[in-house]
Amino acid sequence: MARAIWNGCVIAESDRTETVEGNVYFPESSLKREYFLPSSTTSHSPRNGLARYLTVIVDGQDNLDAAWYYPDPSPVARKIRGYIAFWRGIEIES
Repeated sequence: MARAIWNGCVIAESDRTETVEGNVYFPESSLKREYFLPSSTTSHSPRNGLARYLTVIVDGQDNLDAAWYYPDPSPVARKIRGYIAFWRGIEIES
């Protein structure tokens, strides 16, 4: 079982993940939604397409844009549609 942990709290947990370019993607359904807020930040990956971000909030501490996903990934990245990855200090345990 893979877990995403920030500030001592499990924010996502799943036995079904995808790894792309060294990033572990969790199914959207595995997120503990109470810890996430949408962000207006976007970026573009030539390989994957347009990314959108989520801010993680645990115990009153914000981790801005610490999660990202591709709502409409390119054909080569279609396996991560509906999946979310993490960075900015979020630990991934498996």
